[in-house]
Amino acid sequence: MNADLQTLPALKHVHCVDMQGLHRMAYWEWGDALNPRVVVCVHGLSRQGRDFDALARVLCKDFRVVCPDVVGRGQSDWLVDPMGYQVPTYVADMVTLAARLNAQRLDWVGTSMGGLIGMGLASLSDRAGNSLVHRLVLNDVGPTVEPVAIERIASYLGADKTFANEDEAADYLWSISQGFGPHTRERWMELTRPQLRARGDVIGMHYDPAIAVPIRAVTPQLAAAGQALLWQRYDSLRCPTLLLRGAESDLLSRETAKAMTERGPRARCVEFEGIGHAPMLGTPQQIAVVRDFLLSP
Repeated sequence: MNADLQTLPALKHVHCVDMQGLHRMAYWEWGDALNPRVVVCVHGLSRQGRDFDALARVLCKDFRVVCPDVVGRGQSDWLVDPMGYQVPTYVADMVTLAARLNAQRLDWVGTSMGGLIGMGLASLSDRAGNSLVHRLVLNDVGPTVEPVAIERIASYLGADKTFANEDEAADYLWSISQGFGPHTRERWMELTRPQLRARGDVIGMHYDPAIAVPIRAVTPQLAAAGQALLWQRYDSLRCPTLLLRGAESDLLSRETAKAMTERGPRARCVEFEGIGHAPMLGTPQQIAVVRDFLLSP
C-alpha cells in the first residue's frame, strides 16, 4: 500500500436526497479504496469527520476508513429546511454512502450523534434479515440521553460566533469541550482547525447554525417518545457491539451503560478514566480498544 494512503485522506462527495431536492455529503477516505473491509466513522453533533484522523491513520492499515461530514457540517452542504437535521435524514444519507462505497457490509464507529446514526442504520435489515452493519462501536451514547447534557449542548449549539484567529477559536472550543479529556495544545489545534471556516477577515464555525433548530423544538413528550424508539432499535440489534464511555460523562449514565450490557446485543463496555463526553479516540489506549474489537474473530 502506498504510504500516502495511510497518512492523508482523500476528500470525496456523494449526492443524497432530501425533501427539498439533493444535497452533497462530503466524506474523507483513508486507505485502499479497493479494500472490501470498510469502517465508517461518524462524528458528534457539532463536529466533523476529521475528528477521526488519529484513529484512521491506524485503522487504514487494515481497513478502508471513511469519515463523513454529516450534512450541515464540515465540507458538506447545508440543508434548505433545518428540520431535516435529524437522525432519519442522516441514516438515509449513510445508506446512500454505503451504496457509493459498494459496501455489502461495514463496521461502524459512532461518537455521540454518530452512534445514534449507527444504531439506526444497524437496526435496518433486508428481507433475509441481514444488516449493513457488521460490528458497531457506540462512543459515549445510548438510547437514553441525559437531560443535563442536552441543556449543556443547547447552551452553545448554533451560536454564530466569529474569531479573530485560530488561537482565539481554539480557546473558545476548549471552554465548551473539556469533557473530551486532556490534550496537548498541538493536538487541540489539530482538532480545532477542521472546525473552522474563513469568513473574510474573521473565522467562523464550520457548521450551519440551524442544526440547533430541531433540538430546540423537542418537547418532553417528543423526547420520551424518541427514547422509547431508540431502546426499541437498540434491543433489535444483533451485531457485536462495543460501548465506550467517558467515566465522567454527563450524557451516557452508568445506569444506561449497564442496561446496554444486559439488553439487545449486550454490548461490551469499556470506560476511560478522566474523560467526560466524549472520548476523542485519539490516544494509543483508545485506538487499541477500537482496533482490537474491529479485528477480533
